[in-house]
Amino acid sequence: MRLKPLLRAGVFTLTLGALALTMAPPLATEAAAQAPVNRVERGNLITENVPEVDQALAEKYRAYLNARSAGVVDWTADGKGLLITTRFGETNQLHLVTQPLGARTQITFKEEPITFGRFSPKAGTNDLVYSWDVGGNEQFQFFHMDLATGAVRMITDGKSRNQGILWSNAGDRIAFSSTRRDGKNTDVYVAGLNDAATAKPLTTEEGAWSAGAWSPDDSKLLVGRFVSVTRSFLNVVDVKTGQMTRIKPDLDNVALDGVGFTRDGSGVFLVSDESGEFARLGLYDLKSGQTRWVSVEAPWDVESAAMSRDGSLIAYTMNEGGYSTLHMLDTATLKPVPAATLPKGTVGGLRFSPDGKKLAVSVSRSSAPSDAFVIDLATRAVTQWTKSEVGGLNTDRFAEAQLIQYPTFDQVDGKPRQIPAFMYKPREAKGRLPVIIDLHGGPEGQWRPSFSSIIQFWVNELGAAVIRPNVRGSTGYGKTFVSLDNGFKREDSVKDVGALLDWIGTQPDLDPKRVVVTGGSYGGYMVYASMVHYNDRLAGGSSTVGISNFVTFLESTAEYRRDLRRPEYGDERDPKMREHLMKISPLTNAAKITKPMLITQGANDPRVPRGEAEQMVAQIRKNGGDVWYVLAMDEGHGFRKRTNRFYGDMAEAMFFRKVFGAGG
Repeated sequence: MRLKPLLRAGVFTLTLGALALTMAPPLATEAAAQAPVNRVERGNLITENVPEVDQALAEKYRAYLNARSAGVVDWTADGKGLLITTRFGETNQLHLVTQPLGARTQITFKEEPITFGRFSPKAGTNDLVYSWDVGGNEQFQFFHMDLATGAVRMITDGKSRNQGILWSNAGDRIAFSSTRRDGKNTDVYVAGLNDAATAKPLTTEEGAWSAGAWSPDDSKLLVGRFVSVTRSFLNVVDVKTGQMTRIKPDLDNVALDGVGFTRDGSGVFLVSDESGEFARLGLYDLKSGQTRWVSVEAPWDVESAAMSRDGSLIAYTMNEGGYSTLHMLDTATLKPVPAATLPKGTVGGLRFSPDGKKLAVSVSRSSAPSDAFVIDLATRAVTQWTKSEVGGLNTDRFAEAQLIQYPTFDQVDGKPRQIPAFMYKPREAKGRLPVIIDLHGGPEGQWRPSFSSIIQFWVNELGAAVIRPNVRGSTGYGKTFVSLDNGFKREDSVKDVGALLDWIGTQPDLDPKRVVVTGGSYGGYMVYASMVHYNDRLAGGSSTVGISNFVTFLESTAEYRRDLRRPEYGDERDPKMREHLMKISPLTNAAKITKPMLITQGANDPRVPRGEAEQMVAQIRKNGGDVWYVLAMDEGHGFRKRTNRFYGDMAEAMFFRKVFGAGG
């Protein structure tokens, strides 16, 4: 298990349009006197100036919305079944599958999404602990379910944010992270199911801490502290005394993630980028302090790793230009073991079966939804356990991701720096295509060639080319590249969008007069910034839970997140940085935006609070601009509920069609 994904709060991963909302009076009262606002309340959704849904387009979109996916969550304690997350109604829920392509038996039935859980490893038990939040507020609580009786009870305090369920090897305790102590710091706790709500923290130092692995005898925990995408620490903690020993104490500016202890407890397998640009898998000897690098040597990151319960095998994936490759390691010999060949795409959810003979993974491809696969480690045979439906659509029409590169404004070794991107185009394109530039969040995110039904909808029903650039600041291309946009260099990433506009202008099948930008979270900021800098070259922009002012964002984002964001964006408490952040913030420069905008927001968003959207809507309207607004009352940092996604995505599709027509 890697520690970083748990703590990298702020990475926006949704690929399906609009977001959340809250009941509120009409926005921008000054502008309301200049132009009337057409406000419509539809249950938990509020829209302003958004036209009625085009029913013909909606009928086409419903098929794409009905496309499902399945992700591996865990094995049952006896190893006979898989716990997966998938959606049959409004939200994703937990299901059991007991054989390849067998029926999915739903076991949770909540209005809120449930996508994570862990079974107790203790033989003969039916204990499952899972988590969910309310309305996207990200205050996750843990629930214990006894599958034998169906009884469910909450085991956390109902107030704090709790994450990272990690059962002990004996199955008698869980380790987890919580903000319970002060609402700001995330501590590690160890508790039984009956005292999880009242347990005292094992770690009490400042920062964001998480548990990565138990030692074989359950006496120690591998715990990490996440500071930024390029800086994280790793420690061994004695569970009984709380004594903490830091791993690699002489290294301060590296990213360290934990995988697990050796079988005898004398060493720790970890992932570190200390030896170069990319993260490698290594074995750290706790006594000597020496590290032996054991992963395949390649100019790519080890992105995830998992250890079998008996500690004999490690499965890990490498991020090779966005695609995942699976590797296996024998922990006794430290030599590679032949790995199975998986469909080309992205791989996640690595989970060994309890007996260590099988490995379950989730595989997503650009033209096929994520599904669960099981690998027989003895024969390397790969068996598909779920086959997700795609709303009756003909998948032969689905666009495949094409990896491209384009030159940007600066140079590396005397040559233009190349920016990687994934491009999707209709299979039977005619004439010059309108273009949707989709900007990822994070900022330390990375577009990968995984399935997105909304991209397929844009390509096949709007007839657009979709380009997803991994501008500077993206992960996956080395620690130098991921730091090229930090602090005062923030707008260099926006220049990469300008360079993409230049490249689009050279392509004979792309229409430079019909280009829009879209994105969520930090990608929403990138939309605003692109509209500020390239207003005359864009037909419009769609920002979802986007940052409009870095200072107000840093002052209003959830308290437990602020110190995680400052290393990336800059510390607004420093006068020079504050001045810079105010200067480059889209809100400060909103008068430069004259093209149409769509802004969508979740009312309960703890990451990019609602005020970031509303102040931008108000300012654009005050300037006489054209802006549509979508607000969802029961969502947070992204639309997770089917009904909300339908209206949010339809608003975006109609917006794109409107501005494409205006640019044609």
